[in-house]
Amino acid sequence: MPSCSDKWIAWAAQIACLFEVLAEKPGNVTRTRDCSGLHFEQFLVSATAIGPAFTAVSTSSVGELIRNSVESTKLLAGVNTNVGILLMMAPLAKAASLDDPANLRNAVRRVLAELTVDDARQAFAAIVKAAPHGMDTVEEGDIRNDNVDMTLLEAMKLAQHRDTLAAQYATDFELVFDVGCAGLKRFLAEGRSLSQAVVQVYLTILATVPDTDIARKTDVETARSISAKAAEVMGLGGVFTEEGREAAERFDQLIRDEKRLYNPGTTADLVAGSLFAFLVSEETPESMAALLARW
Repeated sequence: MPSCSDKWIAWAAQIACLFEVLAEKPGNVTRTRDCSGLHFEQFLVSATAIGPAFTAVSTSSVGELIRNSVESTKLLAGVNTNVGILLMMAPLAKAASLDDPANLRNAVRRVLAELTVDDARQAFAAIVKAAPHGMDTVEEGDIRNDNVDMTLLEAMKLAQHRDTLAAQYATDFELVFDVGCAGLKRFLAEGRSLSQAVVQVYLTILATVPDTDIARKTDVETARSISAKAAEVMGLGGVFTEEGREAAERFDQLIRDEKRLYNPGTTADLVAGSLFAFLVSEETPESMAALLARW
């Protein structure tokens, strides 16, 4: 099979963003729940905003994809809603443009190995523009420094021990493929609805890995305690059982606060990346209507 078309990659990126925010994930912005300063409508506009950049994926570098998408998002939505999502999607999108989607994981390894210093500079410029809470250093180099002299992969490896998104670069997107994408495939094969599958993957990831955003805004122990609560929800069946759904609702109330200190934003980014990987490797434009019917 040929590689994915730029048009399908762009559609998949936008759809993944929409599916992520449409799912009723505890603690996140959803269509029924805003978070202080962030609103559902901003995420819809952000999903639309990234389309033009991803339509040019075959002629863009990973760094350009990230920076151009962030600039469009800031222009149209006015806030940072997706820089973490873009850090996940850009290498995956570039990989999908290079090879048969069945070989996506191998293509990702190649893309990561070929990341450049310019990719790092472009990505860091995008992060500074988006200004997410706490993302200001990568150990040996301040990301606000235009004279970054390491590749994006090298920079991510330096940060992998304290940033789960960075760890994806260092591990060939292991969590995205082995937990996120694999979970979506398994749950859908079991006959679950797509919306339930997305939330269950979210809870699975959060129960597995403490959320980086929460750790930045509070501390590592708090992030671990919230992951333990997610594990308790999963122990009751997650959103696949009535008892689990009731526990998920209580969990949402527990972590939803005005300052967004306990919003598992990094986990949401990983879910969006997992959705994108699933779409480009398992679905086609022709299969989307059937997938939507399972929401």
